Amino acid sequence: MTDTYYTQGNAAERWERAGLFFEAKEYTAAAQVLGSLVEEVPEQVAPRLLLARAYYHSAQLSRAEAELRAVLDLDPVEHYARLMLGRTLERQGRDEEAAGHLRVAEALGASLT
Repeated sequence: MTDTYYTQGNAAERWERAGLFFEAKEYTAAAQVLGSLVEEVPEQVAPRLLLARAYYHSAQLSRAEAELRAVLDLDPVEHYARLMLGRTLERQGRDEEAAGHLRVAEALGASLT
């Protein structure tokens, strides 16, 4: 597939395509589609959060961290983003930094189990 495949179509079509890739556990392909979508609508939380999840599952942890921090800049009480940021930091061996985010996530209602 070429790069144009990942960017073709309107935002709704790309969102649907990204979801299909994500559900199929094709996380790198989902991230490619979502990257252009996030560039187009940077203020929307949902595409950024799914992009962060795709990065996380494809072990692109620094990219996942950057997207999660962007989500939290847009919505500081987004508990799932806070939980994911904690888990991402844990995977990077940054347990002390992760602990604070996980405490906040739990306080906001996220389940840590």
